[in-house]
Amino acid sequence: MRSEREKMLADEPYRGSDPELVQARTRARLLLARFNASSPLALDERRAILQELIGDLGPEVWIEPPFYCDYGAYIRLGIGVYFNFGCVILDCNRVEVGAYCQFGPNVQLYTAYHPVDPAQRRSGLEMAAPIRIGENVWVGGGAIIGPGIEIGADTVIGAGSVVTRSLPARVLAVGNPCRVIREL
Repeated sequence: MRSEREKMLADEPYRGSDPELVQARTRARLLLARFNASSPLALDERRAILQELIGDLGPEVWIEPPFYCDYGAYIRLGIGVYFNFGCVILDCNRVEVGAYCQFGPNVQLYTAYHPVDPAQRRSGLEMAAPIRIGENVWVGGGAIIGPGIEIGADTVIGAGSVVTRSLPARVLAVGNPCRVIREL
């Protein structure tokens, strides 16, 4: 029988109230509390906390506090990734971010989603689909990237956009819902 964590990572219905998952989220919350309260001058301390929190942390990654995530363990950040203030990653499934990506303030990456049918929603089951972002992507402030989205390398997403469909490489995309307005 598959664990709730295994179901979660397979984009199958799972129970977020499972004790193993609750314990993993609690661990992340404690690390995030330390990270978000750390001194701006304590760069070594911040890096050590991120190395403990993030599943695969590339060199030269910079995350401005406050930062929030569900687990941290399912996040992979390539070299030189930058997150500005207030970013949120709901990493109930894998979030892979390529090298040299930049995220404006308050960007949100959501792997989690819930059934549309109200009866199913009341059951307490939820799902999560992975997010993959190619290298050198720039995501403007306040943008939201939904579950199951893939974004090609060198793409730019305008501030405030809501990305509900995957985007190809080397495009400028904006709006709600986000759509390609030109190739780069």
